[in-house]
Amino acid sequence: MQRRHATLLLGLCLAAAPIYAADEAALEDALSGFDEPAASEPSLDAVLGGFEEQSATGAEAGTITLAEPPWQLGGALTFGAAWNYAHDAPAPGETDYRGLSRLRGKLNLEFDAELPRNWRAHVAGYGYYDAAYALNGRDEYTDAVLDDYESEGELGEAWLRGRLNRRTDLKLGRQIVVWGKSDNIRITDILNPLDNREPGMVDIEELRLPLTMARLDYYIGDWGLTAMAIPEIRFNKNPPFGSEFFPGTGPLPAEQVPDDGGGNTEYALAANGIFSGWDLSLYWAQHFDDSPHLTISGGTPQLAHSRLTMVGAATNIALGNWLLKGEAAHFSGLRYAALPGESLRRTDTLLGVEYAGFSDTTLSLEIANRHLHAYDAALAAEGLLEDEWQSALRYQGEFLHARLHLLVLITAFGEELSDGGFGRYSVAYDLADALTLTGGIVSYEGGEKVPFNRIGDNDRLFVDLKYSF
Repeated sequence: MQRRHATLLLGLCLAAAPIYAADEAALEDALSGFDEPAASEPSLDAVLGGFEEQSATGAEAGTITLAEPPWQLGGALTFGAAWNYAHDAPAPGETDYRGLSRLRGKLNLEFDAELPRNWRAHVAGYGYYDAAYALNGRDEYTDAVLDDYESEGELGEAWLRGRLNRRTDLKLGRQIVVWGKSDNIRITDILNPLDNREPGMVDIEELRLPLTMARLDYYIGDWGLTAMAIPEIRFNKNPPFGSEFFPGTGPLPAEQVPDDGGGNTEYALAANGIFSGWDLSLYWAQHFDDSPHLTISGGTPQLAHSRLTMVGAATNIALGNWLLKGEAAHFSGLRYAALPGESLRRTDTLLGVEYAGFSDTTLSLEIANRHLHAYDAALAAEGLLEDEWQSALRYQGEFLHARLHLLVLITAFGEELSDGGFGRYSVAYDLADALTLTGGIVSYEGGEKVPFNRIGDNDRLFVDLKYSF
């Protein structure tokens, strides 16, 4: 059933917008239409400022206050369920995804410690188990689906950070680095891969996958300069064969994953300037493409990742209650199966506006253009276009003294917003300071763009209960 929620809402906002062209992005671009504002990372003093010990003697305050320990352990325990309500009955031999699709318990843990000489350590990780597969019958699912969705445990960010001198910080270990200014669309934010296995269900902060790297920050005046070396090679987690989000009809060829370190090390540079009423960020990176391309090796099809070079920039401009956003990124070294041996270039641009003039409410609209240079008609066989549009509309509001949180996020692809997309509509209520109940709907709009050409009936209701400690 064709739903037009994305076309109607976004069409009103885009009626006056000029139409540009954009190229067909790979699966990862299609699933990354939900992002958060990017900001330059604060200096070490700002990060460590909250760890200074505060104490008072009885003579000074009348009571004795013990200094807080130099370490903290925290985290969250979440129980969540989802119910699919739009699937038709499956064909013989296919998995039945109607009804219960998630009944998951997840534990997140974070450990922070203040070390001598103003160094700091951070370790995070998570584990979950989803009982929906046992309740529905594990024999109904492929091994790949059970491996990816039934249970998982993983080390998250784990790093040491400290000051080398008054202008220079060093950070070593598994990290997440956010580039760009967009709330919802990835343009320059290309360093960390994403977990795309359940698109649209959560915001970007829960999707980025950390990478092991060495990061050096140097501060001078209004600028922060960053250099990174990334030896860990890691790509997006995509839906496996048999998943209701898998876009194909058969298993994919084997994927070639480059070895960590050595000549495969990725490198990145950034310069972030913060000025009165505006900011500017400049980026350069040499990295592997998260979207693989099909190659033939020894007569056997394989998926390979090409080495890309990216240069980009991003800016925010504050005008009263309005915030204007812009991003641009140019990629070289792209490879596609339809043009073996050829290397292509692509330029991605984004314009966005955010309005915060209403009480406890934020509205934002972002429009992205992806243009594939030297386009060849043979690329159409892969579903690639010379130009592609992606648009995102976001509403956030807080009510009842900031205890009730509403969110509407709609993203759509195509010049006429008809190539597919999704909408997420949720409400969260703080039952207590550390206990939050969230519920909502994720609705998928079918279209020609991968993966929306096959997931238009994956609509679901969801509910989560989260206890933070």
